Amino acid sequence: MLKLTIITINLDNAEGLRKTIESVVSQTFTDYEYIVIDGASTDNSIDVIKQYEDQITYWVSEPDTGIYNAMNKGILKASGEYLQFLNSGDWLVDNSILTNIFISNVNVDILYGNVLLPYDENRIDIRKGCNREKLTLKDFVFDTICHQAAFIRRNLFENNGLYDESYKMSSDILFFAKAIVNGRATYKYIDISVSYFDPYGMGNEGQEEKRIALENLFSKEILDDYNYITELEVRINRLNLELNRYKHRFRLIDSFISRVKRAIYHFKI
Repeated sequence: MLKLTIITINLDNAEGLRKTIESVVSQTFTDYEYIVIDGASTDNSIDVIKQYEDQITYWVSEPDTGIYNAMNKGILKASGEYLQFLNSGDWLVDNSILTNIFISNVNVDILYGNVLLPYDENRIDIRKGCNREKLTLKDFVFDTICHQAAFIRRNLFENNGLYDESYKMSSDILFFAKAIVNGRATYKYIDISVSYFDPYGMGNEGQEEKRIALENLFSKEILDDYNYITELEVRINRLNLELNRYKHRFRLIDSFISRVKRAIYHFKI
């Protein structure tokens, strides 16, 4: 079995697609297959695909109903042990990143790292997502795993179902939460930047849809509890800051009183 299937979906983004494909086919890592799902693009995306056709395992160009419908098409064609979703406009950080990741024995359901957000040539931010050793529902309420930097065991989609196509932007978040919180999938975060991700793309939208998706999975009452607990944590942190300020003032006053006492003592002597 191949170790990895890389899936790229695209719609009318020929230049972004070219950048993505070039970053994949130039990898020193070779134990992978490459699938490109195009949504019947009307620009020159098909010409770009055909330029690299001999390095693409499977591709198709046909209408779809959204990004998750396209991603699900890729999953159904995949045969690798792990899947990575690197959509058009995303690209791998360098030619050896996949070799560096898979050089050691990967034995978790989800392995994931960081993404880089290139706002312009003078500003590249790093996003680590849910990077704690132990993840809970709270992590997915306030953050997520970046799918551009994640390697997901294919059988997780068999056990948890494909991406929910009823959502426009939040199904990958929902999938990670379902697999890890409900399905107890094993996972490991590595502090390595895996790919670049367009910070102006659709992934930065959809907070309301994310809330609705998580409510449908875990119930509104549970999420309300998390939000309440988080609000309490914020208040406690503020109180601690205030308390520390007062402690500092008290220490200054106590120090002043001690100096006055010593001065009075010496004056009496």
